[in-house]
Amino acid sequence: MTVPLSILDLAIIGKGQTAAESFAGSVAIAQLAERLGYRRIWYAEHHNMASIASSATSVLIAHVAANTSTIRLGAGGVMLPNHSPLTIAEQFGTLETLHPGRIDLGLGRAPGSDQNTMRALRRDHMAADTFPQDVLELQGYLSGPTRIQGVEATPGKGTNVPLYILGSSMFGAHLAAQLGLPYAFASHFAPNALQDAVAAYRREFRPSEQLQEPYVIAGVNVVAADSAAEAHRLFLEVKRDRVSRFLGGGREFTDAEADLILDSAQGQHIANMVKYSAVGTPEVVREYLDEFARHADADELIVAHQSTGTEQRLRSVELVAEAVGLVPA
Repeated sequence: MTVPLSILDLAIIGKGQTAAESFAGSVAIAQLAERLGYRRIWYAEHHNMASIASSATSVLIAHVAANTSTIRLGAGGVMLPNHSPLTIAEQFGTLETLHPGRIDLGLGRAPGSDQNTMRALRRDHMAADTFPQDVLELQGYLSGPTRIQGVEATPGKGTNVPLYILGSSMFGAHLAAQLGLPYAFASHFAPNALQDAVAAYRREFRPSEQLQEPYVIAGVNVVAADSAAEAHRLFLEVKRDRVSRFLGGGREFTDAEADLILDSAQGQHIANMVKYSAVGTPEVVREYLDEFARHADADELIVAHQSTGTEQRLRSVELVAEAVGLVPA
């Protein structure tokens, strides 16, 4: 690989699995990724999703950090309009104080939930409008000077936790360029604007104290297995799972029902979500990732190992590391 490789761990709760088992799997993935030479692991904030356990992102990062030693860990991302900037500064300032030099903070403006859950979070429906100002306020708490006179984050002040802007549209690209921050594009589930957004970010980038040159991280799905047939079987499971998650309204579809939906016009949305997916043997996956890095004009790839079972994700993590030649720690 010509670019570093990282992992996006959605802390998936598989069928018949508990949240505790999901967290144990996240620790196992992080420990393996650390040994194999992945650069970082990020966890995404989602709410009211029975299949994803990463709702309390900072707590999960703390748990994984306590069970690893060197790999960078972070949020990919915290949905900042759900929180006050001061609270997030204190949380990630605490993480950086406990685990110096290992913590990242990716920031998004989506709710990470549905409308009812937004209300349960006490989120103002206009909160996304102040996202740029909230990012600057948060940056002030972590790197100074504070933008709220007389208010400092403790812990947080002076920790200089690096910020990343997450996005799937032109908005995030323009903001990241304007603020001189790294930009992470969510092409693993929202592929449509990838090339336009990255081009705009690179064109408009203004150097900052944190970052002198533009830096792009692009998300991509991976299902690597020992055989092509096994990889494609696992990928079909992933798409069936998404049909139930996004279209089921709380109902689990049978495999036959899910396949019918995937073949319908409604199912094309699911197919488009996973447009950028490397599926197959390690050699096939390596070739896909090389080409995708060029296609995305990315400085780093963050891989979502998408198999529904922990053992299959661990094997995918291992196979990809071997295929692309990561250097073990």
